[in-house]
Amino acid sequence: MRIGVGNGWRGLATAVLLTGVATGCGEGGKGSAGAGVSAGAESEAAATATATETAKGAVGRGGSVGAAGSACELPVTFDTAKSWEAEAIAAADRKGDTGNELTDELAEALLHQGPVTMACEIDAKPAGNIGYLRVWTGKPGDADARAVLEQFVKAGTAPSGARYSAFKAGGLSGAEVEYITTSKILEESKKERALAVNTPEGPVVLHLGGLDTGEHEAMLPAYQLAKSTLKATG
Repeated sequence: MRIGVGNGWRGLATAVLLTGVATGCGEGGKGSAGAGVSAGAESEAAATATATETAKGAVGRGGSVGAAGSACELPVTFDTAKSWEAEAIAAADRKGDTGNELTDELAEALLHQGPVTMACEIDAKPAGNIGYLRVWTGKPGDADARAVLEQFVKAGTAPSGARYSAFKAGGLSGAEVEYITTSKILEESKKERALAVNTPEGPVVLHLGGLDTGEHEAMLPAYQLAKSTLKATG
């Protein structure tokens, strides 16, 4: 199940291709499908407001991104969890340049979701988890944060059970969502979470996925840290 996680968006693009081959040659995903769906359902039921509030203070601060000179220069700034490593996705990289046409096309598709494009990914592996906190940005427009977030979720992998709410942080107002995605190839479901805000430079989406629901829950404190320290750049 670790295939495709750990090398950023390039590894993910290559892994999607490999996963298709592995799925066809394997034993029908014996043992993984039921466990994945069950884990997603159980975690969804277990995620309470109390657990979320507790998560906010359960992680150490490592640094921050967004400001000029930081690893990722963005329309917003926020703190990152200790040991998590941020890396900007350069404009040239968004077009894919691995030399493999099919992989490059897939990579480009993975870098765009709904009205936004991936601009930064913050890797949890150095902190002992498997997943990323990703930042997506878009062009200025008339759509509000909730509308942008709905489009982002809709463009994901078989989303379901979306629960939206409003939030405020650092002078910004936005929308947040918790939802489930289901991979038809792997026959597994997992929990995901995202928030969106509008800035003068355009919408920003902050998304937390994870290898599976267990990893997602373990990384929630880092997401909550970012959310609670979110503010407009400058």
